[in-house]
Amino acid sequence: MKIAIISDSHDNLPNIEKALDWISREKINFIIHCGDLAAPSMLAEIITPKFSGEFHLVHGNVGDPELLEKIAQDFPNVTIHGKVGQIEVDGKKIAFTHFPEKALDLAKKNEFDLIFYGHTHKPWEEKIGQTRLVNPGTLAGMFYKATFAVYNTETDKLELKILERI
Repeated sequence: MKIAIISDSHDNLPNIEKALDWISREKINFIIHCGDLAAPSMLAEIITPKFSGEFHLVHGNVGDPELLEKIAQDFPNVTIHGKVGQIEVDGKKIAFTHFPEKALDLAKKNEFDLIFYGHTHKPWEEKIGQTRLVNPGTLAGMFYKATFAVYNTETDKLELKILERI
């Protein structure tokens, strides 16, 4: 299964729409968002009309968490995980959070195959023990080029996608 990992979209409508269009064309039905969606209305107005697959989201440091959770109740394909999400997909234990410090703490426990995080806007990958610690960058394109990642659970391959090249 392929999973798209996005973070720090910060209400950049053109970038969100372009990424979601590409994700749909690639038949990816699973998205992890590592926080800073920003306006909770983005969920109802942009994301869910364009994406009907599983959408997992954690809170970042931008936006209204209570309003986001209230809006998400109307969409059965959306799961809000609070500050840290933990899921298992095809035998891969995956955690995700917004903050790098929390991601690093989780990685040091060596309980997950992958941990995704955001906040810095900088695409990054490193290995801590047996855990891959990955930042997919910023979908908004703030401070760095707009990027997201795609992880294939079957091949264990992780790709960084630069939005202007898709």
